[in-house]
Amino acid sequence: MIPLSRMQIIQIDVTNACPNRCSNCTRLVGHHRKPFFMDMDTFTRAVDSLADFPGVVGMIGGEPLVHPDFAAMAAYLASVVPDRKRRGLWSTVPKALGQKYGTLIREVFGYQSFNDHSLDKILHQPVLVAAREVVADPRKMWRLIDDCWVQRYWSASITPKGAFFCEVAASLDMLFDGPGGWPVEPGWWKRVPGDYGDQMARACPHCGCAIALPRRPSAEGIDDVSPGNLRRLTALGSPKAAAGKVEVFHGGLEADWHPGPNWYMSAIDRGEELACRARIARRLESGEAAGDAAGTTEERA
Repeated sequence: MIPLSRMQIIQIDVTNACPNRCSNCTRLVGHHRKPFFMDMDTFTRAVDSLADFPGVVGMIGGEPLVHPDFAAMAAYLASVVPDRKRRGLWSTVPKALGQKYGTLIREVFGYQSFNDHSLDKILHQPVLVAAREVVADPRKMWRLIDDCWVQRYWSASITPKGAFFCEVAASLDMLFDGPGGWPVEPGWWKRVPGDYGDQMARACPHCGCAIALPRRPSAEGIDDVSPGNLRRLTALGSPKAAAGKVEVFHGGLEADWHPGPNWYMSAIDRGEELACRARIARRLESGEAAGDAAGTTEERA
């Protein structure tokens, strides 16, 4: 684990509503009976709490563009974080919304990560295969968790329920009605690994991200789950589980497993990846403006 201050990005999860139902989504889209939409007061507190965070302050979902207050949120982020390069957006860019917000997005967000998960070689790590169900030795399980690539390469997160050391821990808390995170207040992001214990104990043994599990193409729309997590999903009335869009994991661990910052895109040729992201960026607006937007797109999926 690393201190939160060393993270390159901290995300504000403004909604888990999304038009996609990708395999093994880190936001567990499709399992919620009703999506959340962060209220404006919570969003302003979130942005204010990150005003002096040195990295990128991101807006993410789900699909952030479907939030009815997206424009107001983007404007507030710009007013508090003056450096455009420190304002980030993660989006699938639905066509109509991309056209609606194209000018705003280009003006506000200097860090853009556009991915509609349409490429069949985008591979998603199983989130809902519980570590404790596939790693028999608890000491080994916690060693693997301590080296989890999500916490090292990705992001802490703020949801309507508080601040979390890890974005997946935040998603698990939201889905399974956990007790919430830390208060969203200035300096919360200065916490160090010794402060994560309670959140880790609640989330990490139920998560598969730190374990060498085989990945699944995101376009399949199927979630890999362990038996215990399937029981939890069934108990909460998961629509995705009820529709049979889950598969119980009975496999083994991967020998060739080397996660990195662009892990979900690791099987895709760099040129194909850039072409895909540029195609999505063109939904913001045609012509020269779309080229400008594509040029700011970053690697993170």
